[in-house]
Amino acid sequence: MKESDYVIIGGGCAGLSLAYELEINNKLKDKTLAIIELREEYKRDKTWSFWKVFDHNFDDCVIKSWNNFTINTSEVSQELKNEKYPYQSIDSGKFYEKINLRLSNNPNINFFKNIDQIKSENSLIFNSVIKDVLDKSELWQHFQGVEIETQKDIFDDEILNLMDFNCDQRNDVHFFYTLPFSKKRALVETTWLSNLEDRSLMDYDLQLENYIKNNLGIKNYKINFTEKGAIPLFYPFFKNDNQTINIGSAGGMTRLSTGYTFLNIQEHSRYIVKNLDKIEKIKIFNLGKKYQFLDKIFLKVLEKHPEKMPKIFFKMFKTPSDTVIKFLSNKSNIFEDINIISKMPKLIFLKALLN
Repeated sequence: MKESDYVIIGGGCAGLSLAYELEINNKLKDKTLAIIELREEYKRDKTWSFWKVFDHNFDDCVIKSWNNFTINTSEVSQELKNEKYPYQSIDSGKFYEKINLRLSNNPNINFFKNIDQIKSENSLIFNSVIKDVLDKSELWQHFQGVEIETQKDIFDDEILNLMDFNCDQRNDVHFFYTLPFSKKRALVETTWLSNLEDRSLMDYDLQLENYIKNNLGIKNYKINFTEKGAIPLFYPFFKNDNQTINIGSAGGMTRLSTGYTFLNIQEHSRYIVKNLDKIEKIKIFNLGKKYQFLDKIFLKVLEKHPEKMPKIFFKMFKTPSDTVIKFLSNKSNIFEDINIISKMPKLIFLKALLN
């Protein structure tokens, strides 16, 4: 039975990002790494999107970048432009392929199905797996998307629709999201912010079919790819200890008000590698206490007043695009925070703060 210096539990986005960061920084020349992952093969299963507020290692895995986006309700629509921070989408299949190709060249890196296959008593463990059954009555972002392809040029591939609230809300928060990868190909996603107890919200196939036909006006298309997921909009209560460091969503890398995780994972991976030799002594990496505080208030409002959220999101994007992008990407300063807060309805946010 092999003994490993490092163990990564979970070979998904967070686990592989950290493994890649360790490898490209020559941290595995004389150290061994075991990656615990159940899947038999890697293939495209997700699309990770974000505003590129700093450089990352995966530009060659980007499907498409946009500098223009829209957000709309049933009543109004606005178009925003930002040349500084493009919105990008990563193809998880290309991401997996790139990382696994690099890792396969290092004999010190091995994959296992179960941690019982290795000796880990003295290993430094990085855990990305949320082990406990999470509370379905809490707030989640749950979604399903389809990449569709048409025979004719239909989409304007220079602009994405970030949030379209012109859809059935069913007393929760619901929007559609359209990423045009080309004039004939786009990812269309139905997204809910709600608990997971109401199964009636999960007729995703019908929601997508109706939206593509009635809102996008597309009748003839084929589906190339389907993705589905649920992101907890609350922090799992996992604590680091002397042997285990939590990463990914298990390590609090999901921004609760948005669900964005990918770039946070990259930043956390760099932080770990930079401080690897003193990892037990350094401060635990987090997205920022102010964002945790502000997101907590925001999600209280969302739970109590879901009917107001389309207008609240719309008002948020009335600030300069640099400001709102930096705020949603954890990179805003105090003046930008105040600008965002000033656009929010004061009374309901004050009540959420005091309760």
